[in-house]
Amino acid sequence: MAAPVLVIDFGSQVTQLIARRVREAGVYCEIVPYDKADAALAAGTPRAIILSGGPASVAETHTPRAPQKVFELGVPVLGICYGEMTMCEQLGGKVETGHHREFGRADILIAQDSLLLDGIGKAGDTESVWMNHGDKITAIPPDFEVIATSQNSPYAVIANVKRGLYGIQFHPEVVHTPHGAQMIANFVRKIAGIVPSWNMHAFRNAEVEKIKLQVGKGRVICGLSGGVDSSVAAVLIHEAVGDALTCIFVDTGLMRAGEADEVVSLFRNHYNIPLIHAEAADLFLGRLAGVSDPEAKRKIIGAAFIEVFDAEAHKVGGAEFLAQGTLYPDVIESVSATGGPSVTIKSHHNVGGLPDFMKMKLVEPLRELFKDEVRALGRELGLPPSFVGRHPFPGPGLAIRVPGEITREKLDILRKADAIYLDEIRKAGLYDEIWQAFAVLLPVKTVGVMGDARTYDHVCALRAVTSSDGMTADYYPFEHSFLARTATRIVNEVRGINRVVYDITSKPPGTIEWE
Repeated sequence: MAAPVLVIDFGSQVTQLIARRVREAGVYCEIVPYDKADAALAAGTPRAIILSGGPASVAETHTPRAPQKVFELGVPVLGICYGEMTMCEQLGGKVETGHHREFGRADILIAQDSLLLDGIGKAGDTESVWMNHGDKITAIPPDFEVIATSQNSPYAVIANVKRGLYGIQFHPEVVHTPHGAQMIANFVRKIAGIVPSWNMHAFRNAEVEKIKLQVGKGRVICGLSGGVDSSVAAVLIHEAVGDALTCIFVDTGLMRAGEADEVVSLFRNHYNIPLIHAEAADLFLGRLAGVSDPEAKRKIIGAAFIEVFDAEAHKVGGAEFLAQGTLYPDVIESVSATGGPSVTIKSHHNVGGLPDFMKMKLVEPLRELFKDEVRALGRELGLPPSFVGRHPFPGPGLAIRVPGEITREKLDILRKADAIYLDEIRKAGLYDEIWQAFAVLLPVKTVGVMGDARTYDHVCALRAVTSSDGMTADYYPFEHSFLARTATRIVNEVRGINRVVYDITSKPPGTIEWE
């Protein structure tokens, strides 16, 4: 059965945000790479289709195109950026390269009223949007009309209202287009006429029944990392199969202060879920000794994790199902064939997947969800707010927050500094305003004077970023008094640090990684 909305991906790094905006409008949708769109359409007809942006140029030959069937199904279609351009080119318009490019904030002038902009603006109004294109539409297809223009885009919004075909040159899915989410909601609700029905309560009930049907009387083991994703997956599966689930928590010795104890307490004492706590810090730290290369560290951690997990899994008799906290972005990246930025592997987030030799059937109840939806499901399941709202923590843990060689001494120093930093953030009531905050122990030492003694100790860097989607981020603008108070505590309370710096690096639209 086809999803109500199908998003055809042309390789934009923010395609996932389109799906998120559709779901925020209460409508379920799925993403498919452009070269797999024919198969998706053959499986069923969606009620609406969205064509994403992408890095290619429609003006060049052999660049991606939408299946022609998209425009023949009689369902509403919304083309975004590259999606608008290929719609124009495929339906008789013209796209040229070499014109003035348009990147960043821009204002569009609304030329006529439209359902797409209902509640946002009327003819004669201006609206702020986010542009990101190098080509230019110089002619629109027959029977299309101009809805809005910008200084460099005479066809910023176009439409063939009778056929339900709409094109927009900017990106409504990013937060830098203030009313973009409403535009997408207008498309799926008012133009496509889809009644909102996607919510976490309905998803929870449906997924519990799916898990029961899949597992039957079998046994399930779940790799519990202590993060939000695997924790929510475990609680959901436990609701479906009870004690047929056993969680395996591999304690790498690379977690934040107190986290291992929190995980064990939550699952053993609060939820009473069978849990194996594999204390493997000696193994991990032993293999990391003397290793400085960050990619080598990740591979070592990944291999050790698999080894420990496999050994513990064999102790669970008769388990034939393996549960994982796989999210929809992971699924999208694993099947994407566009070659665009969205297929870049973010190796710093992961330590490697479990190998085929384990030969277990996968249970992945979160594979349809994005991160914010997982948090919503966690709240629906009753997980503690402090656990659901915990800042993201990558698979390699503190190993990538100690550049250079990993030692127990460095980890102890970092944990203490990080705990003080987060404590001050919580005391200031800022934790939930910040997407991610953490300390880094830099691979340099500086000379300092503390009291009457000269010191030669580590430099600690603090980072805090704000984000609504994880695709773009900006540093959090702490008040100077907060930074001064936090730095003073760290230097006074953590032996081994004599200087603290604050990182004000941002992650603007157009970049991929944030570590």
